[in-house]
Amino acid sequence: MKRFSNGKEETKLSAVMNAAILNKPLDIEVKQVAIPVPKKDEALVKVYCIGVCGSDVHYYEHGKIGRYEVKEPLILGHELAGEVVGIGEDVTNVSIGDRVAVEPGVTCGRCDYCKSGRYNLCPDVVFMATPPVDGAWADYVVIRCDFLFKIPDSMSYEEGALLEPLSVGIHAMKRGKATMADRLFVSGLGPIGLLAIQAAKMFGITEIYASDVVPFRRELAKESGVTAVFDPIHEDINERISTLTEQKGVNLIVETSGNSKAISDTVKIVNRGGRIVFIGLPTSESIPLDINQIIDGEIDVHGVFRYANTYPIAIQALSNSKVNIEKIITHKFSLNDIKEAVDIARTQKDTSVKVMIYP
Repeated sequence: MKRFSNGKEETKLSAVMNAAILNKPLDIEVKQVAIPVPKKDEALVKVYCIGVCGSDVHYYEHGKIGRYEVKEPLILGHELAGEVVGIGEDVTNVSIGDRVAVEPGVTCGRCDYCKSGRYNLCPDVVFMATPPVDGAWADYVVIRCDFLFKIPDSMSYEEGALLEPLSVGIHAMKRGKATMADRLFVSGLGPIGLLAIQAAKMFGITEIYASDVVPFRRELAKESGVTAVFDPIHEDINERISTLTEQKGVNLIVETSGNSKAISDTVKIVNRGGRIVFIGLPTSESIPLDINQIIDGEIDVHGVFRYANTYPIAIQALSNSKVNIEKIITHKFSLNDIKEAVDIARTQKDTSVKVMIYP
């Protein structure tokens, strides 16, 4: 038996836990591995639920994303919430028994990016489920304590796990300088696009337009209360937005699909003086953008890489709003059924949005 203590309480745990191990592309299995032991500034968290992200699916299917390649067996998963069951001797911000959301990217805290508040750009970040760093599709995970955030009893563990993708949407709003006066267009209605809509509501935006090629996802957006939703294959989005806004147009675009045409079209859709925020990784190596239009229209273009300083905002906003982010959860599986869960996320995008795993 292993024993973890905070000086007052002790928690006894068996020496091993279950974890979903990706051996190679399309080969994943649940094995027993040693429970990680927290260092003096870390906490041990019992994972209650954890989402399947698009990056997890990509690693599962292809074994790599860009320069990050799965060369050795790897545990995936980084969208999680759970309970603190052990802490190191220097941990003071959380206690055993606390319900927490986990921010999965541990940064150095010393570089210029970290010190300036843009720690998401830290070159030495250790991010869960990014090779060679193991993720959290497991019974337990350890994390440096300053990347744990207490969640109130009124917040479900599912909401806690969804704070990670919601944070991308919140960061996009911050990058795009979103205000209550904005008219917003969200391109792509996967988990990030749908949660970007909810983030926009938290920023006070009430006029929101959206598009996706999948009917099921368009229906979810309608249920989320968007002003109008479009099918980009059969509708002229620019024309529809112009008509619906009485030629006022939109002054903020959040592009999440990564589709080449959708990316190129953003500069044609956004108003002069507007802002474009790119989240979705492009499907092509090079994509044409009308630079003349960007210059002539004085359009601000922003990229989004993960997020920074968003978890406290998300927890406070969700605790004081009627926004329902759990609506995007379409499937739930135990950890033992991880292969079926990932295959559904990979092959059934017409009926699935967010798949949630329960260790």
